[in-house]
Amino acid sequence: MNVLLQRTYFEEGTNSALFVNGQFLGFAIELPWLKNQRNVSCISEGEYELKARYSPKFGHHLHILDVKGRSLILLHPANNAKRELRGCISPVTQLTGIGKGNNSKALLQKLVSLCYQAFDRNENVLLTIKS
Repeated sequence: MNVLLQRTYFEEGTNSALFVNGQFLGFAIELPWLKNQRNVSCISEGEYELKARYSPKFGHHLHILDVKGRSLILLHPANNAKRELRGCISPVTQLTGIGKGNNSKALLQKLVSLCYQAFDRNENVLLTIKS
């Protein structure tokens, strides 16, 4: 299964359109591009494998593997990148500003459901990030 983030960069944050197997699913918010610096920047463009992850804080969500120079980069719920993210990506149903959106939990649940179904079929789930 393929997940695509089509990014648009702004000084205050990064907004993306989110597609699964070529079908539009929603949007995503991230921190601005600050050369992949830990805790303050979105991650580099490229292709990454996604894996299932669970934590008490976020419930079921997704782990983005093998991000160069970074660790524990996740796809988890958030509606304000600057206040709630440290390099992770948050799917949002609607964009409300640069690095801001709403109904993150609802869209994350939809994405997680699609990914977990692919995992159950023993499929790899690849995330491609590009601008």
